Amino acid sequence: MSFIFSTHPLHPAVEAMLRAAGEFRVASAPDPETLLREGRGAAVVVVRAPIPPAFFEDAPALRAAVRHGAGLDMIPVEAATRAGVLVANVPAVNAPTVAEHVFLVTLALLRRFRPMDRDLRSEGWATGRAHSDQALDLGGRTMGIVGMGNVGKAVFRIAKHGFGMEVVANSRSPQGLPEGARFVSVDDLVSTADVVVLCCPLTPETTGLIDGRRIGRMKPGAILVNVSRGSVVEDEALIAALREGRIGGAALDVFSTQPLPPDHSYFCFDNVIVTPHLAGITEESMMRMGKGAADEVLRILKGELPVNLRNPDAIELYRRRFPG
Repeated sequence: MSFIFSTHPLHPAVEAMLRAAGEFRVASAPDPETLLREGRGAAVVVVRAPIPPAFFEDAPALRAAVRHGAGLDMIPVEAATRAGVLVANVPAVNAPTVAEHVFLVTLALLRRFRPMDRDLRSEGWATGRAHSDQALDLGGRTMGIVGMGNVGKAVFRIAKHGFGMEVVANSRSPQGLPEGARFVSVDDLVSTADVVVLCCPLTPETTGLIDGRRIGRMKPGAILVNVSRGSVVEDEALIAALREGRIGGAALDVFSTQPLPPDHSYFCFDNVIVTPHLAGITEESMMRMGKGAADEVLRILKGELPVNLRNPDAIELYRRRFPG
């Protein structure tokens, strides 16, 4: 019976699917040492936490690493490929959920929800209501989207067709932008947009993309929303801009260090919304992602290649390792 290992718990219906296919175990903790120790002997690992490259060393039974979601930064793909281990993911299924989160936090910032709610509870009706004097509409503003993959396109649809916003965008594939999104450079995007939304993958090119220089180009009242990866933003530059009141606020779901330390400076600002990397997580999206990951696991255990194979260079060595 094949050993299926997951770095985190999955949707109950998905866990039931995997238990029917083999011995299913969840890591007791997601740190690298625990994953290496408890994942030894696995045929497939379902990935919701960073996997160390050593996971793929001396792992004769390991067929594949399947990402529970889209981003591959949690999987050392080159190490997997060298070991003849397949890498697969589940793209697109949580994009609508992430897009909904973008507008949840954007509207909360523009309408001053956090200080309004706090003051209403502590100071009373009139004090809470006074925040509306500085509240802003979202409709009619300009949204800048960095990264126009599935999430970026889902954000675009809501911005353009739901709120009537002007949308400027930056993408590695400008020709793939939907009609109604105007391509601009990142420098022009941050200086044009009232709301800057980061939806790009983490790559060497996007690491530190939003640095002090680009934050300095943002409008005085502009909002930064990050649902990509924490390292896309230079934290110290953003914190300095917030302290000096040079931008309108930020909504951050991802961070360079996770979990975010409880004494982190981001917690000190009324105009910062901090969420614990949950933009893409609802009951429905967990089911969609989990079902997609489980389907790939079952294909692999039957000797088939995954539908969303991300390292085809591994196939030759994989076939030698598992000739049947």
